[in-house]
Amino acid sequence: MRSDIVPGAVFPDYALPDHTGTVRSLSELQGGDPLILTLARGHYCPKEHQQHLELAALQPKIAVAYTRIVTIATDEHHTLQEFRASVGASWPFLSDPGRTVQQDLDIQEYTDPDNNPMIPHTLVLRPGLVVHSIYNGYWFWGRPSVYDLWRDLRDAMRESRPDWDLSTPGLREAWESGDRAPFHGWDRRPR
Repeated sequence: MRSDIVPGAVFPDYALPDHTGTVRSLSELQGGDPLILTLARGHYCPKEHQQHLELAALQPKIAVAYTRIVTIATDEHHTLQEFRASVGASWPFLSDPGRTVQQDLDIQEYTDPDNNPMIPHTLVLRPGLVVHSIYNGYWFWGRPSVYDLWRDLRDAMRESRPDWDLSTPGLREAWESGDRAPFHGWDRRPR
C-alpha cells in the first residue's frame, strides 16, 4: 500500500463502473456516512467469498447504522455480477479490470501472476473518505472480523457525529432552539 494511505489521510476518490455498468465515485457512494471498502482479489478466491458472505450477513445492521459498503475487484463486468450475486451482497461492486486501483495504490499481488489481483485490503473510511483503519487481507486472518469492523465503525461514528452522545453540552439547547445542524439526518429534513 502506498505510504501516504494511513489513518487520517484522505483515500483517493476512484470512479469505476459498478455492477450495473454505471460509473460511480467512492465519494458519491459514501455520501456523508462511514464506508467499509473492500479491495478484493475477485470471484475466484474462496477467502473473498467468505469475507463477503460475512459482510452480507452483517448488511442489515450496517444499513440501519448509516454505514455503507463498497467492493472494488479486478473482475470483468459479468464476473463481478456473478461474484456479487453468489455472496448475496446488496451493496455496489465496482469493476477495475484495468487495475487502476491496484497500480495507483501499489498493491499488486505479485505472488499470483495468473490472476494479477490486488493484495486484498479492507478499509474503514470516515465521511470525506478519511482513512480510519486499514487491514491487509493477504492472509485471511489479516482481514477484519465483524467485531473489528463494529469497533472501528463505533469509533469512526463517535469521531464524525456531533450527536453521538445526546448528553453532550449544548446539544439539547441547539435542538430546542431549532438548530438541527449537529443532528445527523435531521439537518436535511423539512420542518
